[in-house]
Amino acid sequence: MYYKKQKISTMKKILCLLFTTMQISVLFAQLPYTIIGTNVTMCYGNSAPIACPTNSTEAFYGQYQGVTPSYYDNGDGTITDLNTGLIWIKERGTKTTWDSAFINAENCSTGGFNDWRVPTIKELFSLIDFNGKSGPSAPQCIAYLDTNYFQMAYGNLTEGERIIDAQDWSSTQYTSLTMNGDTTIFGVNFVDGRIKGYPKYTPPSFTEGQKMFVRFVRGNSNYGINNFVDNGDNTITDSATGLMWMKDDSQLAMNWEAALAWAQTKNSLNYLGYNDWRLPDTKELQSIVDYTRSKDFSSSAAIDPKFNCTTITDEGGFTNWPWYWSNTTHLDNMYGVYVTFGEALGYMKMPPTATYYTLVDVHGAGAQRSDPKSGSVTSFYLGTDQLGDSVYGQGPQGDVIRINNYVRLVRTVTSINGINQPENNELDFNIMPNPANTTVTVTFNFQVAEAVEVNLLNCMGAPVKQIKNLESVVNTIDVSDLPKGLYFIVLHTTTNSFTKKLIIN
Repeated sequence: MYYKKQKISTMKKILCLLFTTMQISVLFAQLPYTIIGTNVTMCYGNSAPIACPTNSTEAFYGQYQGVTPSYYDNGDGTITDLNTGLIWIKERGTKTTWDSAFINAENCSTGGFNDWRVPTIKELFSLIDFNGKSGPSAPQCIAYLDTNYFQMAYGNLTEGERIIDAQDWSSTQYTSLTMNGDTTIFGVNFVDGRIKGYPKYTPPSFTEGQKMFVRFVRGNSNYGINNFVDNGDNTITDSATGLMWMKDDSQLAMNWEAALAWAQTKNSLNYLGYNDWRLPDTKELQSIVDYTRSKDFSSSAAIDPKFNCTTITDEGGFTNWPWYWSNTTHLDNMYGVYVTFGEALGYMKMPPTATYYTLVDVHGAGAQRSDPKSGSVTSFYLGTDQLGDSVYGQGPQGDVIRINNYVRLVRTVTSINGINQPENNELDFNIMPNPANTTVTVTFNFQVAEAVEVNLLNCMGAPVKQIKNLESVVNTIDVSDLPKGLYFIVLHTTTNSFTKKLIIN
């Protein structure tokens, strides 16, 4: 089996389908790597919620939230992401070492499947929900995860853990080392809403494997794989995600409010021929991280070399690469969320008994953290370095504070590989009733000059009903003989495909 995906609209939900190689002839993939939105509907200023700005000249305008998450509980211990086509284990499970996670995935048979895998960092990050907020105890936390579908667990205080000690392994290993030369694996913390690199082995001996949670995934093996095209006009299109990026970054650092405004300034200038640029949300920004690159491994930023990335001098006086603002707010502290394309630096006492701080890569290039949107770094004094100079940071690893970060703008393209992306699927294609139990009426109210075909597929993507060469805009499908459950209806023409989910009860 392998997975293909059909796009509903660039601004609304996208449903992904599963097909066998013999069944793919009438369907095509448009976006194998759908970026799921942050699920945040509110807007924020520097330190508090605000009414969402409606005019591009207003402060803090442009807090785009992306595709709404959508899941389906398959009733067999698995959850299907209706946007990505990824199928996840519902249960939380127990903590395990990174090496054991792969063995356990291979032996997992949840839902009757035997192709479970440890998710990549991009697959895992697709689940994060930025309505989360951490707290001193589990009841005071709001998980950065949809707990209506996924089970969640927190650090065990009775065993000396912190509430936030509930990180998930990914399968993505950092190509460099962190902190004390630690072998490092990227993971997502669904308690505090961050991507960090975590030591594979536990300190201080670093001989025993560290244990963290893991949530297995299956399906859509193309998820997280970019397909960048240099358009030759200082833009880069990722045909896997349907996003177009600035090839160059802002080449200067700015605070969060200024970053949002900078996008609107570029729009007013019709920058590179477009006026719909925006500051990316966090998941969009993380989608272009190249986790095969890092300073010590490739002598480059963690991004495809098709992009130009400004070189900076970091807090230690070394050559490095920037961190980039997203339009997302981290509710734990109302900070702005950023993604590191250079090293994710922090000041630590090494060893802990040292009297001074040392600057080290604590979380790895490709980490996602957050910083104050305004103010001064001097508010975050830690102590001094070996030379006696003041250093500034926060958190257990002394994360470096950068109130001014760089910007790389993005826009949604309207055509991928010559195929127009429908902007308002709800007006074009409807199914009634839904849920259904006897018949389903399929209607479409757009004009087509070519043959139209409707396919009804079960939750595994296998066709169960088909109507070819439709001549009427109203068509009926008998579903009385089908088992209850989740289905997909795909309306296909030679230039577009439209998909909706159907529940039969």
